[in-house]
Amino acid sequence: MALSVSVVVLLAIVTLLLLRSGQLRVGHAVVTALLGFYLAQTGIAPAIHRMVASCATALSNLAT
Repeated sequence: MALSVSVVVLLAIVTLLLLRSGQLRVGHAVVTALLGFYLAQTGIAPAIHRMVASCATALSNLAT
């Protein structure tokens, strides 16, 4: 659960930075957020979760 919150915070920060720099429009951010909510309700959500978890594990193994 801590990893999920960290990823959400990181993605929110990146989104805000892109919005402030003008490289991402508000409409695009809203559509992307809605896509994320709808993907979370589909059958592909567990596969996405496993992929993010394995990438986080790989990154933590590189750091040690």
